[in-house]
Amino acid sequence: MITLLRLLLRLLYGFRTFNEEITRISGPVLLLPNHVSWWDWLLLGVCLDDDWRFVTSKTTAELSWFHKRIMVNRRTFPVDVTSPYAVKHMAEFLLKGGRLVLFPEGRISHTGSLMKLFDGTGFLILKTRAKVITAYLRGAGRLPYSRNPNRKNWFPRISVHFSNLQPVPQPQGTSAIQARTEITHWLRDCLIEQQFAVEMKFGADTLPSALLESARQHASKVVLQDATLQKLTYRRLLTGVNVLASCWDRLIPGSEERVGVLLPNVNAMPTVMFSLWSSGKVPAILNYTAGTSIMVACARISGVKTCVTSRLFLKRARLDATPLEQGGVRLIYLEDVRDSVSTLRRVVKMLQQYPYPSLRVPRDLKSESPAFILFTSGSESDPKAVELTHRNVLANIRQMISVIDLVEPDRFFNALPLFHSFGLSVGLLLPLLRGVFVFLYVSPLHYRLVPAAFYDLSCTVFFGTNTFLNGYARKAHPYDFRTMRYLFAGAEKLQESTASLWMQKFGVRILEGYGATECSPCLSVNTPVRGCFGTAGRFLPGIEYRLEPVEGVTDAGRLFVRGPNLMKGYLNPAANAAFQALGGWYDTGDIVRVDAEGFVHILGRLKRFAKVSGEMVSLTAVEEALAGAFPQYGLRLCTAIVSRLDEGKGEKLVAVTNEPKLTLEQIREVIRAKGLGNLAVPRELQVVREIPRLGSGKINHRALESLLQGKPEFQKSQEKTQRP
Repeated sequence: MITLLRLLLRLLYGFRTFNEEITRISGPVLLLPNHVSWWDWLLLGVCLDDDWRFVTSKTTAELSWFHKRIMVNRRTFPVDVTSPYAVKHMAEFLLKGGRLVLFPEGRISHTGSLMKLFDGTGFLILKTRAKVITAYLRGAGRLPYSRNPNRKNWFPRISVHFSNLQPVPQPQGTSAIQARTEITHWLRDCLIEQQFAVEMKFGADTLPSALLESARQHASKVVLQDATLQKLTYRRLLTGVNVLASCWDRLIPGSEERVGVLLPNVNAMPTVMFSLWSSGKVPAILNYTAGTSIMVACARISGVKTCVTSRLFLKRARLDATPLEQGGVRLIYLEDVRDSVSTLRRVVKMLQQYPYPSLRVPRDLKSESPAFILFTSGSESDPKAVELTHRNVLANIRQMISVIDLVEPDRFFNALPLFHSFGLSVGLLLPLLRGVFVFLYVSPLHYRLVPAAFYDLSCTVFFGTNTFLNGYARKAHPYDFRTMRYLFAGAEKLQESTASLWMQKFGVRILEGYGATECSPCLSVNTPVRGCFGTAGRFLPGIEYRLEPVEGVTDAGRLFVRGPNLMKGYLNPAANAAFQALGGWYDTGDIVRVDAEGFVHILGRLKRFAKVSGEMVSLTAVEEALAGAFPQYGLRLCTAIVSRLDEGKGEKLVAVTNEPKLTLEQIREVIRAKGLGNLAVPRELQVVREIPRLGSGKINHRALESLLQGKPEFQKSQEKTQRP
């Protein structure tokens, strides 16, 4: 009977198993799989010996004649889920050498992702010391008999992946409740790590291949829309990609590997990017807010000779492309390319998308091939060209998907510029490859229009930097974000005032994350299942970290990370040599503390610490304390903290603001009220007309320092009146 069932599963679903021999181990042993469909018991049952028992509720076991005759008598372990003795009965069975299959979620997933785990599983492991095997059912969530809202398929490809024996932690010096919770958290981490590892091994290995997989599942679904209200289905998107790819073959010399892209958040941007991949090119995405001199430098560093842009965009953004052309960069305008494509060619490319969408993927495109070139913000030094591979970006997308319950009916709203790694990877590629709609908005600075557009589109996922989120919250109507399911913050420290404003006005919790362009970009994130306000969340699966000591800092260290999402390297020779010398590790330059539960506390950039009287003081922490402390001056107010040499204390703090009415005494009162020490109190205050910012909204400290150093003396300063 088992042989026949396996044959049918193989024929219908391409059913395969991996590491099945581990299930032959003697008891006591617990098999703990994810639970995504009604058929999970069958998919596991054909792999297991007859003495394995499936834990099920008595109500379910007596549901029908089939359950009574086939399941109860042979393969199940019925328990009364309302009884406090249910776990005791399972423990007794295990202690006698039994082998149990237990779904730790306690229910079929309603999202297709891992839901919360019940502590009873952790208690069972703690009391019985049973061996633990986890299992990942891949593809079963697309079966028709699944409860998640994702698209179903009568014949999805299904596989079962069994882990090796998991080393169960042995909590010491804790209560039974704490130990049970710790083991439950450990189990969830094991299941997430296994899912990520399996998807990396068996999923698509390049971004075009991953896009094609999603397109074939959702060919007619509208997946892209921009501010022009143009809507693109996967079929229309791939048609545009294929048309442009054939144009690049004609317009761009084969010797040019990297091609610049200078476009805003419109549908043309992802279309151009995917078409360059199909043509065997690597997009180098230029930051149009950095100024033409920086763009010219970035083009030179990355070896870009040709750049794709739009006349309409250059006109509306008031960008002069002449310096690029003078720097040896040839511009290709999309308006000219569009006019050169005949209607017949477009029709032919569209017909090629039936019955199944198609996409040209170069044969030499591999997982380790460069995917695109991004440029660091340059807030503290010259921008660096970061080379990210297809494997890097796919790894980071799968890391995020493994910890958030994203479903296909979700709707993304992305106002972050696509030259920013957060906006590109999380805001565009993640939803596109997951089969989720994404709306691209042209600018994050439209504080009134963005909330109104979000409301009009009934989006569910939103993200931004602290600066932008603070602006939206102050201008939005309390009902604008009624459909919000996920709100992520990154790129800069989330301020308590911003988080409180969103919670009080909209009832929305902001989930803060942390990352870097070099890491594709996400390293850690808070989730609804496990979050901790004031931290940047826990590290994503597959990421290793270490902390190196820093003089003057006792409870934290300099963060180094490595993982599959870590960049291939820099195109800047000196920076790349320093990176390669670390042997696969990346020096984030951040001072970080990781607590006992694994939550990441970002104390600030190493370069943004001042040594005052022998103690390290975080300039970022002082800026955070001042943020939102002066509502009387409105949204325009910005206060930055810099350090200067001081003969008596080594260094001193100087506050810089764009509000002439702000006084040094007001700043001191706020610092004291926030509980910061005397060493964190600024000794001087300078007023400037405007504090420079980056395209992401962060303070441009490099430009600010240049502004300050360019003056022989402060325009306005208030010397200390008394020592605090």
